[in-house]
Amino acid sequence: MLGRTLHEEKTLPRESSIVLATLSELRAHAPAIFGQAVLGEDGFLLRKERIDGTDCLVVTGTTDRGVLYGVFALLSRIARGETVSALNETQQPYAPIRWVDEWDNLDGRIERGYAGPSIFFENGNVRADLTRAGEYARLLASIGINGCAINNVNANPRILEDDFLPQVARVADVFRPWGVRLSLSVDVSSPKVIGGLDTFDPRDPRVAEWWKKKFDQLYALVPDFAGVVVKADSEGRLGPATYQRTPADAANVIARALAPHHGIVFYRAFVYNHHLDWTSPKNDRAKAAYDNFHPLDGKFDDNVIVQIKHGPIDFQVREPASPLFSGLDKTNEAIELQVTQEYTGQQRHLCFLPTMWKQVLDFDMHAGPQPTPVKDIVSGKTFDRPTGGFVAVVNVGMDANWLGHPLGMANLYGYGRLAWNPDLDSKVIAEEWTRLTFGNDSTVVRTIQSMLVSSWTVYESYTGPLGAGTLTDIVGSHFGPGVESSERNGWGQWHRADPGGIGMDRTAATGTGYVDQYRAPVRKMYESLDTTPDELLLFFHHVPYTYVLGSGKTVIQHIYDSHYAGAQLAAGFVNQWKTLKGHVDEERYEEVLGRLEFQAGHAIVWRDAVCNWFLGISGIADQYGRVGHYPGRIEAEAMQLEGYVPFDVVPRETASGGKAIECLPSEQKCSATYRFAGAAGRYEIDVEYFDQNNGKSHFRVFVRDRVVDEWVADDRLPATKPGGDSSTRRRIPGLALRPGDNIRIEGVPDGEEHAALDYIEIHATPE
Repeated sequence: MLGRTLHEEKTLPRESSIVLATLSELRAHAPAIFGQAVLGEDGFLLRKERIDGTDCLVVTGTTDRGVLYGVFALLSRIARGETVSALNETQQPYAPIRWVDEWDNLDGRIERGYAGPSIFFENGNVRADLTRAGEYARLLASIGINGCAINNVNANPRILEDDFLPQVARVADVFRPWGVRLSLSVDVSSPKVIGGLDTFDPRDPRVAEWWKKKFDQLYALVPDFAGVVVKADSEGRLGPATYQRTPADAANVIARALAPHHGIVFYRAFVYNHHLDWTSPKNDRAKAAYDNFHPLDGKFDDNVIVQIKHGPIDFQVREPASPLFSGLDKTNEAIELQVTQEYTGQQRHLCFLPTMWKQVLDFDMHAGPQPTPVKDIVSGKTFDRPTGGFVAVVNVGMDANWLGHPLGMANLYGYGRLAWNPDLDSKVIAEEWTRLTFGNDSTVVRTIQSMLVSSWTVYESYTGPLGAGTLTDIVGSHFGPGVESSERNGWGQWHRADPGGIGMDRTAATGTGYVDQYRAPVRKMYESLDTTPDELLLFFHHVPYTYVLGSGKTVIQHIYDSHYAGAQLAAGFVNQWKTLKGHVDEERYEEVLGRLEFQAGHAIVWRDAVCNWFLGISGIADQYGRVGHYPGRIEAEAMQLEGYVPFDVVPRETASGGKAIECLPSEQKCSATYRFAGAAGRYEIDVEYFDQNNGKSHFRVFVRDRVVDEWVADDRLPATKPGGDSSTRRRIPGLALRPGDNIRIEGVPDGEEHAALDYIEIHATPE
């Protein structure tokens, strides 16, 4: 990187050098220079200094891990083309806890993972080859992460079996050189399920003794074991409620077993009833975390941290900051963020999340006389608590680029940077990551930074408007549109859309009373329609579709306009990326282009599904006449069919006109033909088809009996049937068409995927 050959020396240098040492080592050799330096744990100092008459670039920290973080910071500066000639910089992490959670199952699958199988487990055991896990630890160290829980929060009790613990120790061994401490998710029922007891009651002395012996055994194998993550009494997980005990009871019995070893417990505040009565207007899932944990404030041991999702629901595209952050004055807290894009496009859509996280981290909860942003509360600064910090659900996989989308790694980098310093601007983070990943070409940096920082609001605009949530298929994959799926069930992610209006009334005056969980200034803001920000309007209020927003638009017209604008902006990402051809290596250029082209097509699926659903329920037309009218679109069922048969798609809005065509398994091959009636010229044809994960259909497109394109539908989308999850666009550009030309699509079914087609669109392109 510097164009110089470096030689390792174990003593102080006699020539210009980079010196790596702990602060105590430097003080022993140069007390006059470093005697007054003060660094906390994990902090580091970068300084240009003369030692014994020699110019040195010094990297030091209180601990070896601090030195390591300093080395990565120095390398980052060099890689980004910044000068190191006059360094004098001290950095301290904002909070002591900076962890990641991996939701990996022991069989190698990953819950909410979108980048291939687990890097830790396969076939019920720890992987024989942990090279990838060691590389991940190095990656985490480069952004200041100091802990990693390697298994699913929906924990398999086997993780604590006697014969499994030595396998877990192997993971700790590959983490250790990089300062990353191993953590495990545990099931609170383990004393009964694998321990041979007849109970897991946290107040039973036998249960306490079981946990003590189990952790003594674990620490004998992994002396630097960091602690555990607990999910209980949530979404079918067993918990202390089985014995009428509290989360504090369950957390403390484990914490006391860990305390002699300096281990900690992350107890997730994600405790709620997923069988709520949806007919009751007072029921509200958003209230659950506060209702369950606020009464327990001060009852948790000092080595327990309550892990709180950034919003009160579940990683939606926009939520307010959870009121629980200001509801625990005497309890350690950590904010839980989600790098894996469960509700934000699953790494198929570009969605840079640090922009969203910053809004929550900087939000003032008004928990004291001075400003109390969330970042200060979780770091322990506001209430002077012993520990706390940041946790992110990441879910890397064995795919070459870790998270599936080459640009998706910006989210992991951004999380690490914000956990280290939440005062950083998301634009700065985007620029840093781009320079480190793609180099310092100004065109590349400017283009990718612009795409990243705008992508969250773009994704929001064509999915979930005004705080209504992501409007996705919540009872399925959480990927494609499913506006109605969140209603009339017990999961509580309701938007309460009806023929008269939309939104959850969470006010104290007429609604669920959720706003009362906030401190007075925040409560006052959200209680009133006049002061609730438009972007969260539907989270707090049920309003008519004709309600006028601050922009001057009605709610319904905003829904239409934002979805059309969002789809157009998503298409713009493709055009922006194409300007980088020749500036980015071909492999990554093509991979990102493919993802962005999919996103542009899927944004149209979202646009049409959401707009048509709201047109149907509201009865209010789009003032610009776009919704329900699609120039150049030919429905597949209206084409001349051979072998293909029409069928109804469910839910209806996830296919154009509610119908599609499929080639039944009894057919070897099917075709759909359209006779072109437009003017002669150059056109592009978009073929909207369904790519399921239970087959590999083959398609060919003919114009005048000449093949102009062919492909196999094998994109690993999270769908087993035609619908919003599987709807995919194939664009065929640059076709010369004349009146009377036959455009024929042939489909060959495979397995349970029946080569289904939704429609084609034909658009003129400039000559």
